[in-house]
Amino acid sequence: MHKLLSTKNHLLLVLLVGITAMTPMNMTAQEPSRYEIGLSMYSLRQLFASGELHAHDYPDFAKRSFGITKIDVWDGGYPKGWQQDPDFLPELKRRADAAGAEIFLVMTGTVNATAATDAELKQNGMKYKDAVDQTVVLGASYVRVFLKVNPSHAEDESIRRASVALGALADYSGAKGITVVIEPSPGPTASGAYLAKLASLMNHPHCKLMPDFGKMKGTDIYQGTQAMMPHTAVVSAKAHDIDADGSPKEFDYPRLMQIVRESGFEGIVAIEYEGSNLGPVEGVKTVQQTLESLNW
Repeated sequence: MHKLLSTKNHLLLVLLVGITAMTPMNMTAQEPSRYEIGLSMYSLRQLFASGELHAHDYPDFAKRSFGITKIDVWDGGYPKGWQQDPDFLPELKRRADAAGAEIFLVMTGTVNATAATDAELKQNGMKYKDAVDQTVVLGASYVRVFLKVNPSHAEDESIRRASVALGALADYSGAKGITVVIEPSPGPTASGAYLAKLASLMNHPHCKLMPDFGKMKGTDIYQGTQAMMPHTAVVSAKAHDIDADGSPKEFDYPRLMQIVRESGFEGIVAIEYEGSNLGPVEGVKTVQQTLESLNW
């Protein structure tokens, strides 16, 4: 009798293991991931230019106006002479903390990877060490750069030079816990495939990519985004003018965000509204609604 019960228990265990292997919990690994919606300071550039909004008030404004607490910063939105005020960045950090907001990324300039020698390439990359130091002060995780390469160079040589210039900066930033992210820009680096090859060659834990839909114009932005996603730390949800139905005009947003989600990305997708047919606040809210509707 004991032997019979043992056999039945064994069969029951086998059956339960088989059922567990087919449960939805196991199957959810194939389901799209969810992202967190952030805001790019550049979206509100008119408000900073007019003096209607001060950079120090930006974190609280983002939270009150949109309910967004993940924000990036851009020095074009800072007041003139901010570099001469040693308390400007610490105060911006204090204001963000007080608002319950997080500055996750600092935007900076273009790393020039066209120099003739490796020493010059490294020097060009290290021109942005100050931006890394500012990122540390602000408690951010990422510093965003553009990349300039020589379009007349063969792709392999172009990518090699870029890796030298960026490698020096990535080493410096990595030592401070900061990751450099590369955003597409005109020329060869508008191609997501090009940037994906660069990221693969570098294989650097502190040099990643930042797809920006608008900066990939002239290329296949859907294939480019897909190529970049395995190396992506942050996504810039660029949007220009908005259709009457509230959808961004230039891009198939459902298709793009499906690519982002199916990659398993769970980071920040930052709204960057650059349109002119809506005001900055209304434009951000419209793109936010689009992104929320696709983040199910």
